[in-house]
Amino acid sequence: MVEATKGLGIDLRIGLHIGQCDVRGSNLGGLAVHIAARVGVLSAPGEVLASGTVKDLVVGSGVEFSDRGEHELKGVPGPWKLFAVEG
Repeated sequence: MVEATKGLGIDLRIGLHIGQCDVRGSNLGGLAVHIAARVGVLSAPGEVLASGTVKDLVVGSGVEFSDRGEHELKGVPGPWKLFAVEG
């Protein structure tokens, strides 16, 4: 998605997290959605950032990550390790 939108002059910022979501009518909510949004805010234009939870779950898949350090996520307890998805 990031590469496809660059040609249109759009630099996406994407945050990835996995967890339980709440269905609220036709929308999704809950802490996992909140965390993904907070991770996305910290990504640079054209970058995909993932939580450590995502990185741990895809180990062995061939997806590569670069460490982006620990961050505080507004409204979320504790520090969170974030990783840039490479390639």
